[in-house]
Amino acid sequence: MMIEMKWIVLAITVVMYAAVVAFPHKKAWATLIAAVLTVVLGVVSPSYALGTLINWNVLMIYIGSLILAELFIYSRVPAAIADAIVLRSPNAGIAIVVLLVITGLISAFVENVATVLVMAPIALALCAKLKMKPTRFIAGLAVMANLQGTATLVGDPPSMIFASFAGYGFNDFFVYNGRASIFFIVQTGMIAGALYFYAYFSKGNKTKLSIDREAVSSMVPSALLLLMILGLAVSSFFHTGVSFISGSLVLGLGIGGLLWYVFVRKEGVPAAAALVKRLDWETILFLVGIFVVIGAVGEIGLLDDLAKALISLIRGNVLLGFAVIILTSVVISGFVDNVPYIIAMLPVTTALADSLSLKPELYMFALLVGSCLGGNLTPFGASANVVSVGILKKEGVNLSFTGWLKIGLPFTLITTTAAALFLWFVWNR
Repeated sequence: MMIEMKWIVLAITVVMYAAVVAFPHKKAWATLIAAVLTVVLGVVSPSYALGTLINWNVLMIYIGSLILAELFIYSRVPAAIADAIVLRSPNAGIAIVVLLVITGLISAFVENVATVLVMAPIALALCAKLKMKPTRFIAGLAVMANLQGTATLVGDPPSMIFASFAGYGFNDFFVYNGRASIFFIVQTGMIAGALYFYAYFSKGNKTKLSIDREAVSSMVPSALLLLMILGLAVSSFFHTGVSFISGSLVLGLGIGGLLWYVFVRKEGVPAAAALVKRLDWETILFLVGIFVVIGAVGEIGLLDDLAKALISLIRGNVLLGFAVIILTSVVISGFVDNVPYIIAMLPVTTALADSLSLKPELYMFALLVGSCLGGNLTPFGASANVVSVGILKKEGVNLSFTGWLKIGLPFTLITTTAAALFLWFVWNR
């Protein structure tokens, strides 16, 4: 009976993945329906799904950080920062590369799509002044934002999911057990990516630009973001992982920001409701469903089966296991949403590391690096990529799949290789 149920759950999961790939705009429906089926079949109980499998702390952090990101954009601080960089850069080529780096750093704390949307008008204005096609600049915003999404606990859902699974607090993303953690691994990739873009944009862009500076409307959202970072850093000393305190803190700051938006800025309830409606509710519901489905996959024993298959494949070769995890993650994440993949693979990578008597970070970080940087491979590998292609289309520039590959493929190979090498030498001992 158990074997038959394994096949049924596997079939549900495969169909769910296929639906997510075929109908990305309906991915929440795909995961929620699959989750309901696992409950109806009795693989997991409703109370277990709601009380244990769905990580409400991660959802609170995600919703709260999305609200703060919207308010941060509303404040016009990111645009003002970009203007200051352009004015202080010696020439346009360096200004473009620095803007790409700043886009990535902002994205380490602000949702990727939101970061791309706020930086795109600045990029388009610069391209118009330089009489340069915006293709590589706009695509660069997306890939740099995606690269940094996993650098901190609040950067992207995969990092929140990892933190919850591994018991990592905010500070652990920087230093863990005395070693450089995922933040610095990602920065190694960022440096490589910045050099890649500098090699392109430094040619023929030696002009010094002058622009009209953007006026900042308020510093309150920036203060709320800093409070979030400080609060998460302090809470890391008292609680491991994504705790209820962490989730409540970020959601509370988001709600506080909304109240400020309504009553202090006097934008009104309709404007606040519109802001909340703009949040990425599809991904939020998608997460709810995927938590339950992957939980059911684990409960039925399929993840254990996958771990055993990988252990048999690598046959004790640590480097082979490392390479398989990274390469597989890059390819899969270039075509499939990386959230369900990461949720499914985290327990598999830890089991694999345990079988080889390794620190689990070597393989868990390899999973993060491959799956998050791999999203840059194709124009639909990440939401920010899709948005950037849409922005270009509005400007009359059609970026094809092969056109994206000319930018995304070398960027992915360069950044992933740099990050993987740093990870290997720091954690393989």
